[in-house]
Amino acid sequence: MDLAARGAAALKESKYDEAIKHYTAALSSNPSAAPYYIQRSTAYQRLSRYTEALADAEIAVVLAVKRAKRELIKDAQLRRGIALFFVERYADAEFVLAIVKKLDEKEKTLTIWTMKVAAKLKTLPEGDERGNVTVKEVPDVELPSESSSKTTKVTSAESASEPAARTPPAPTPANKIKHDWYQTNENVYFTLLAKGVPKEKTTVEIDQDSLSISFPIENSSDFSYSLDPFYAQVNPSDSAFRITPSKIEVTLRKAAPGVKWHALEGDRDTTSTEPKPSIPTEVLTGKTSEEKAPAYPTSSRRGPQNWDQIGDEEEGDDDGGDETNKFFKQLYKGASADAQRAMMKSYQESGGTVLSTDWSNVGNRTVVPEPPDGMEAKKY
Repeated sequence: MDLAARGAAALKESKYDEAIKHYTAALSSNPSAAPYYIQRSTAYQRLSRYTEALADAEIAVVLAVKRAKRELIKDAQLRRGIALFFVERYADAEFVLAIVKKLDEKEKTLTIWTMKVAAKLKTLPEGDERGNVTVKEVPDVELPSESSSKTTKVTSAESASEPAARTPPAPTPANKIKHDWYQTNENVYFTLLAKGVPKEKTTVEIDQDSLSISFPIENSSDFSYSLDPFYAQVNPSDSAFRITPSKIEVTLRKAAPGVKWHALEGDRDTTSTEPKPSIPTEVLTGKTSEEKAPAYPTSSRRGPQNWDQIGDEEEGDDDGGDETNKFFKQLYKGASADAQRAMMKSYQESGGTVLSTDWSNVGNRTVVPEPPDGMEAKKY
């Protein structure tokens, strides 16, 4: 079985990492195989690696156009439209799916994706960049050539008889540079949509609380972009970036996986030198203390609740009609020692917005506040 066949088999069995490995190996010996890029794009998408999925789909479109095969062009454009949807470029996705419809209006998955895109566009506020079309029918991307030392470039203006152009794209004016982002449980993916960025003169700095990007623009002063502070901290050592002819892509590894970012930037105080409140010894060790235990916020009319005494209270204790407090008492009393520690630590550090019983999840990290949608966490 050859590499491409192995990739197809792995993709069919939902072994997406394995499929990517096989298709990557197959492309090393046949870098002009558009179907391989289409299938690898599919594998990337199903792993929620949407930036890579879009990159492969765009290469597939250009290769398919060079081969002038209608069915192949349709498949590549469909994969491209789906990838654009997942990176939240909804107007671009709509534009590309319209191309698919012209090529094959009976494409079986076209209707559902068109409906998904239309639904997203309806919810966008006026002026949202995701509602602007920024793509062309044939994308401007660099293609891998038969020789690893060469690259070729195809644009929509080229004909099959003309030699491939290698002229780099004109730099994007500073006032036309845009950005986009999306997230998974583990990462935040940030893209600066700027063409012609000079790699050797570009500076990208990733800190635990901030990101800064700067590079010179022809006939203009240096362009600078920064995010400070992030909505939540990141792990700089596990974060990375890459510069392509059309954009700068930054992958930020969340310091607290699973925390949903509601924006790229937050209002955290990253300059304070004051020590963080210490966590009670009984929370860290699970051991009781003869000293007065800490009281945690509660909505009970009886005032702050000492959770350390919950387990010692009588089953029939009256909560004054506070069903929420009664629920937490029952939950805490029946929990294991580790679960009790997790409840206390998560509730305290998050300002009462997170309650976890999983010590393995919260024991080794700071629990970030997660207020309900439409509300904002405040420091007091």
